[in-house]
Amino acid sequence: MLSLSLFAYENMHDKTPVGKIVVLELPVRMAMEASTDKSYFSENNGLFRKLFRYINQNDISMTTPVEADINPGKMRFFVGSKDLSRKIESSDQVQIRKIPPRKVVSIGIRGSYSEKKFLDNVSRLTQWLDQNTTFEPDGAPYGVYWNGPFIPGPFKRSEIHIPIRRIKIQPTNIPSQPKSPKQP
Repeated sequence: MLSLSLFAYENMHDKTPVGKIVVLELPVRMAMEASTDKSYFSENNGLFRKLFRYINQNDISMTTPVEADINPGKMRFFVGSKDLSRKIESSDQVQIRKIPPRKVVSIGIRGSYSEKKFLDNVSRLTQWLDQNTTFEPDGAPYGVYWNGPFIPGPFKRSEIHIPIRRIKIQPTNIPSQPKSPKQP
């Protein structure tokens, strides 16, 4: 008899639909972060292994998605709601960071995780921002990865996020009224 194991992970937010561009409000989150001097897309950057070992050694629940800064490479796993009340400390290879709430523009992607796919979709988001009069970039683009290494490339889901902020409306130049001289 064939046994099928399914893993149920807590999601930090909903997936962005494939091909859609949406604005997301991400809540405050507690992250476990590993970093390298290399690019995230460099071969064998070791980030996943460091984080996976850390969560196993500390019995922390796995959550999805995983976030990745590209250059220099960083990968973040997030602490799930059931583990937030625990005291979780940084190690030599994993830093614990509180990520403040942020607003991002996101695009949903299907397919393998690659630098080309990342850059192509950053370009699409940049075009959206260039045409948008409400938001401007407020940080570097980063990858958001929903599936682990054992999911075949065509079935993988990911997103690109660019932190954004509302564009501050500049006051129009209204001539000021001349000040009246003081009367004796």
